[in-house]
Amino acid sequence: MTAAPFDLGKLHVEQAGDEGPLLLCLHGIGSSSAAFAPQFAELSARVRLLAWDAPGYGRSADPEAPLDLDGYADTAAALIRAHGGRAHVLGVSWGGVIALRLAARHPDLVDGLVVADSSRGSGTDAAKAAAMRERADELAASGPRAFAERRGPRLVSPEAPPELVRRVTDTMADSVRLPGYGYAAASMADTDLGPELPSVTAPTLVLCGDRDTVTGVEASQSLAGPLHKSVFVIVNGAGHLANQERPAAFNAWVLSHLRITARIPE
Repeated sequence: MTAAPFDLGKLHVEQAGDEGPLLLCLHGIGSSSAAFAPQFAELSARVRLLAWDAPGYGRSADPEAPLDLDGYADTAAALIRAHGGRAHVLGVSWGGVIALRLAARHPDLVDGLVVADSSRGSGTDAAKAAAMRERADELAASGPRAFAERRGPRLVSPEAPPELVRRVTDTMADSVRLPGYGYAAASMADTDLGPELPSVTAPTLVLCGDRDTVTGVEASQSLAGPLHKSVFVIVNGAGHLANQERPAAFNAWVLSHLRITARIPE
C-alpha cells in the first residue's frame, strides 16, 4: 500500500546556490541533510542544491502514518515540483534506493541520477530483510547515541580520520529516532528494485567506495548493469560514505556527470 506524500510544510530542507540545475540530495538511512556538507561547500557555486531531512529525521516532523518506498519517492517528487518541476537527484545508500524508485515512478521529473554506495534494497534476501527490520528494535533498546556509536564507525574506512568518524556518528545520533527510522528500515526490507531497474531511463552515475563493507561494490555493480544509461565508478580510499570520506573525488565525478547531462560549463 502506498502512503500519501509527506506534508512538505513539515519537511526540513537545506538549500544553497542560485544558478545552474537543481540537484536534490537524499541521505542514507542513518543520517540527514548534514551528510551533504562537503557537496554544499563545493558544488553550490555550480548548481542549486536541495537536501532534505527525510520525514521523521533530524528537523523534519514525524510522519503521522508509515511511509513505504513509494511514499518517500512521491514526497521527493512533490519537493521537485515545488522547486521548478525537474531535477537531478543524488542519493546515498537508502537515498539511492529512493532516487531510483523516484526515477521509475516519475521519469518526467528526473533529468539525471547519481547513486552512491547503494543497493537494490534489502528485500533481495530474506536474512537481509529481517536484519533491516530488527534495526528499529535495536534503536528502541539502546537509544540514538549508543546506536550511533555502534554503527557510525562502520560507515567509513578504517583509515578515516577520527574527526570524520565523530562527525558521522554525531550526525546519526542527532538525526535518527522512532518511528521515522523504523519506517525507513521497513521500506528497505520490503524493496527489491531489480525488476524495475531496466525501466529507469535517466542517465545514471553509480559510485561506490572501494572500502565499502556495508552495501559493497558488488551491490553497486548490480545496479549499474541493468540501467538504461549508466556509468560505474569506484572511489578509491572510501568506505560506505564516499561523498564524505573522499569529497574532492566524489564531487569531481558529480560535476563531470552534470557537464554531460545538464551541460553546465567547465
